[in-house]
Amino acid sequence: MKKVLKYILVALIAIIFLGTFIFLFVKSKPKEVKYHEVAVETADIQRTAVVTGKIVPRNEVNIKPQINGIIAELYKEAGQKVERGEVIAKLTVIPDMNSLSSAQSRVRLAEINLKQAQVNFDREQALYDKNLVSAEEYDQVRQQLNQAKEEQAAAQEALEVVRDGVSKSNAKSSSTLVRSTISGLILDIPVKVGNSVIQANTMNDGTTVATVANMNDLIFDGQIDETEVGALAEGMPVVITIGALQDYSFDATLEYISPKAVESNGANQFEIKAAVKADPDQKVRSGYSANAEIVLQRAEQVLSVSESALDFSGDSTFVWLKGTDGAFTRTPVTTGISDGINIEIKDGLKEGDIVRGNQIIEEK
Repeated sequence: MKKVLKYILVALIAIIFLGTFIFLFVKSKPKEVKYHEVAVETADIQRTAVVTGKIVPRNEVNIKPQINGIIAELYKEAGQKVERGEVIAKLTVIPDMNSLSSAQSRVRLAEINLKQAQVNFDREQALYDKNLVSAEEYDQVRQQLNQAKEEQAAAQEALEVVRDGVSKSNAKSSSTLVRSTISGLILDIPVKVGNSVIQANTMNDGTTVATVANMNDLIFDGQIDETEVGALAEGMPVVITIGALQDYSFDATLEYISPKAVESNGANQFEIKAAVKADPDQKVRSGYSANAEIVLQRAEQVLSVSESALDFSGDSTFVWLKGTDGAFTRTPVTTGISDGINIEIKDGLKEGDIVRGNQIIEEK
């Protein structure tokens, strides 16, 4: 009995050893490498550049006051349309004390001169009525009186403008009324009633009362890398997509390429602008982020193959071409433009050829 058990134990050990050996042998054998097979086809290939930017009005104007003052009334709100010359706000004037003092002094001096001119005229007229002075002398004194009256009126008007921002003679064109200089849409009114505003001068840009733009004339403003700007030319078609407007795109025309680069994140970028041809029924807002797709190169109905099938060696390009016997042969090819997925084959292949693509990775 013990002898039988001994034989059984030896047999089990031999089976385990043999099984282990066979398992390790099978595992050590190299697996056959499998690849995708890619067909050479005729297709349209184009190389494009995608530029990020935003949609902005071509003409966006900041409306500023002509005098210093305080916002007394606002007649418009952001989002409303406005015509050129239409009043947006009314100001209460804050007169400059030096200018006010000078204007008041000018009025007083003009009144003194007017009184003296009137006295001189009355005296001259009495002598003229008695034929004691010539007509020429009389006309000179009368002219001096008229000049004094004109100066007094001008001084009074200047005082009213400094003090009130408006005079009786120019009430319709009052500088206390802030008017739009263009027709368009009000994008923003950054001030409120009671805010102080100042006019533009050599020391500052002045206070913006409203921002107005013509939203019927929009442009795309973006930047493109220096590696792609050389392929651009004014007049090229552009396709614009806006992230905020899903499934909506529209055409544009490239109209400006900056002659000078600006550095952005360590790379040289060139500003480009494209005239937008948006659907008038589609509401496009100023400042929308957008992408512009520009076709840099295009080849129609050419032989193409997936870029994954290419094999590079130095300056040469190869593919593994499947023969009639099923074996793959390394074959040189001449390539053209690429869209990042497929590439043009100018020489070395014909339509219908099968080439080796990416390796098939089998899940364990």
